Amino acid sequence: MKRITSLTLILVLCMTLFVTINSYAASLDTISIETDKTVVRPGEEVRLTINFGTELGAYTFDIGYDNNIFDFVSATGGTANDNTNKVRVVFDSTGENTSKTNISIIFKAKKELTSSNPTELTVVGKGLANSDASISYDDITTPMVKNIIVEPEYVDYDINLAYTGEIIKKEEKDMKLTFSSTMGHFYEHARLIAEATSPEGATVKLMGINNAENVKQDIIQSGWGNPQGYEIGGKDFSQVLNLKAIFSLEGEYEVTLKLIDRGNSDSVISEKQYKFNVLAESVPEENEKEETEATTGNTNISTNTITQVPTSLPKTGANIYLPIGISIIFIICIVAYYRSKTKTQK
Repeated sequence: MKRITSLTLILVLCMTLFVTINSYAASLDTISIETDKTVVRPGEEVRLTINFGTELGAYTFDIGYDNNIFDFVSATGGTANDNTNKVRVVFDSTGENTSKTNISIIFKAKKELTSSNPTELTVVGKGLANSDASISYDDITTPMVKNIIVEPEYVDYDINLAYTGEIIKKEEKDMKLTFSSTMGHFYEHARLIAEATSPEGATVKLMGINNAENVKQDIIQSGWGNPQGYEIGGKDFSQVLNLKAIFSLEGEYEVTLKLIDRGNSDSVISEKQYKFNVLAESVPEENEKEETEATTGNTNISTNTITQVPTSLPKTGANIYLPIGISIIFIICIVAYYRSKTKTQK
């Protein structure tokens, strides 16, 4: 009987000791993770910090990452080992009475990324204990997650509409429309549309032409391309569209060109306004003809005035030959008279 009682007492003591020891195993509810940025550019570094919220003398943390997006750089707070898509950081100072309150891991985004890349960093842990190992903590088996985005610094799309010469009503005008970006944000459902303000009773058409697919569309009436949009974006992105514009009447027009995102309630990606002064159909030709004729007429008049040579000299002043002739005749008559008188006397 005494032996049974002693055995029971030993079992009770063992159970009490077991419960006491396990009572020191606790959940580390104070732990948290953070990054120094939520948007990372290609080639930039991002720091992940694991804050314990208490002092730990031993731990093993595994930090998961996408090695298609990041490269591991360094870690502080323990011995780090990079295993392709997971970094393990180990620290154990049991018996040394030292501890840490956090660790940090640095990753670098790959330079060649040209699109938006939502990704995440995950953290799990085990072997967590305080500095003297008197308290151990439950393993962290459910990953703690930090979401971030790796994407380039996008440049707004620029819309450019170019043409040469004057615009005449009812005449087709060749134009070239370009929208481009040195680093364009990616859109899966972008679409080009146009709106026009015209003089009263006038209309305007912007006929987009795709010779490769033999497609023509009036951008003002129906936009360009697939009604659900098309993909754009990337480094040094550019799209060129050949247009033929037709304005029905002379006057001032305004056309607004827009890139919209059909995948986001037709939100405007980029827009630009252009004003056109359309001339009357016959005015430029008549003016040119009148100017040419006027110039030619003036040139003829000027040439005749300067270069015409008269066929006879102009008669100006007194004629000196008349008195000289009369005097000579008078002298001849006197001489003849005296000669005749002399002969008579003889």
